[in-house]
Amino acid sequence: MHGFISVIPEPRWQDVLDILIVAYVIYRIALLIRATRTAQMVIGLGIVAGAFVGSQMLGLFTLNWLLNNFFGSLIVILVVIFQADIRRALTGLGARSFFTARTNVANVAQELAAAAAWLSARRIGALIVLEQEVGLQEFVETGRMIDGRVSPELLETIFMRGSPLHDGAAIIKGDRVVAAACLLPLSANPNVSLALGTRHRAAIGLTEDNDAVVLVVSEEDGTVSIARNGQLRRGLDANAVVETLQELPA
Repeated sequence: MHGFISVIPEPRWQDVLDILIVAYVIYRIALLIRATRTAQMVIGLGIVAGAFVGSQMLGLFTLNWLLNNFFGSLIVILVVIFQADIRRALTGLGARSFFTARTNVANVAQELAAAAAWLSARRIGALIVLEQEVGLQEFVETGRMIDGRVSPELLETIFMRGSPLHDGAAIIKGDRVVAAACLLPLSANPNVSLALGTRHRAAIGLTEDNDAVVLVVSEEDGTVSIARNGQLRRGLDANAVVETLQELPA
């Protein structure tokens, strides 16, 4: 026993650093795919891997040959399947958070809650995007420039019925409404409820690919919702909107 222990090399500080980096990468990947379709895909790949091992142990040569060819193209398969998640991860890696502080949404929480309550009471639809670490310039360029300080009055005017800026999303950066009437991508997630309209699908779709937070007011029933990380939280009142936004990382 003593001889076996003696052949184990002494751990270096590089080994500890290596383990910590790998552990952090795995942790970030787990956070990235949590509660998404990707998590289901990972489980599916795990089942296929188990079938491959089982085919070897049981001597199922045809099945083993098929799975062996499948895993031979695994890199290409992973890139195709997880392209959206890879794009999201690389975008987050290059986000400006490495150089500047994250936008503090809590600073405008009261103004946003007041605007949402006013719009909800009148059943006026609204889609308000709060930029976080990942820039949204590509979506800003699809709309009309505003560059006005966030206020309930400004947001109410933008989404007022008959306003030329009513359709589309307003994008907020810091405490400024950067643009309005912006176009957002719709969610392609088949698990999204069919009862949700275009605004809600756009809110979910945008937050699936970046860290933006989207405030949605339904035109049908005035329901206020917040989308984040591809998930939609519905039925919020003004206090819940403020609390949810203030809970976001500063």
